[in-house]
Amino acid sequence: MGRDERVIVVGAGVVGLTCAVRLLEAGLRVDVVARDLPRETTSAVAAALWYPYRALPQDRVTAWARTSYAVFDALADTDPESGVRMLPGTEVLTADRPDPWWLAAVPALEHTRDVPSGWAAGWSFTTPVVDMGVYLDWLADRVEELGGTITRLNLAALPATGLVVNCSGLGARLLGTDRTVVPVRGQVVVVEQFGLERWWLDSRGPTYVVPREHDVVVGGTDIEGDWSRTPSPQTAAEMLARGARLVPELRTARVLRHKVGLRPVRPAVRLERVGDVVHCYGHGGAGVTLSWGVADEVVALLDR
Repeated sequence: MGRDERVIVVGAGVVGLTCAVRLLEAGLRVDVVARDLPRETTSAVAAALWYPYRALPQDRVTAWARTSYAVFDALADTDPESGVRMLPGTEVLTADRPDPWWLAAVPALEHTRDVPSGWAAGWSFTTPVVDMGVYLDWLADRVEELGGTITRLNLAALPATGLVVNCSGLGARLLGTDRTVVPVRGQVVVVEQFGLERWWLDSRGPTYVVPREHDVVVGGTDIEGDWSRTPSPQTAAEMLARGARLVPELRTARVLRHKVGLRPVRPAVRLERVGDVVHCYGHGGAGVTLSWGVADEVVALLDR
């Protein structure tokens, strides 16, 4: 692959933008094209707690997640404008369980019984939490600083010439003619920040309470095959009630907004090169979590 070659990245969510950054850093010319601009994508809805969720296979996901964890950890230390912070938190469990399958991706994890009433145990660890409104702008700025472009373009098919990286998420049903990619609807409620500095997660449901600098994201839902992007008031009330079992202060927190995103779930993440196309989609609920790891592999695949 010549360093003056042009690469078209299809998709402007977190995976597409991260791939574009890594390709530009490798010296390539990169143009990102997408139907939805960064703040319109599913990535913009994400609570963006680093956590391998609805993504397989386990071995590759663990490796990609470990790479991303290290990059986010460094960003939190060196670039406060990125919107990345490292925060402690706990995943609660109804019964004590062995270590999670993704244990190798985190530097440290402790078993704990210091959990709210109704749970028996938990895993506590420090992990990246990413404010996606800030971070997507940061990624887009990085693309442009490195000489790349981001253009709204509604494609009916992948570009037929040149090198292409397909990061189209759910769009891969059309662009990759891949019907195994299905939407998994995720709804969240964003409430005012009331001084919370720890995240909480119960993977059943799932239920999560994720603090950001200026607000707190409460979720969630996991409804496979549902294409609706309209928030349900009843679902929002149920999520807040579930979240309040973990963080009682939620009962009086002021609601700021409601959002829905459609996770692109697939039996396994597709990351492979076919001719001049590298397919990189199907990251489920772990797009942020896997983003830097898969981007490094995309660069390696194009360099062959």
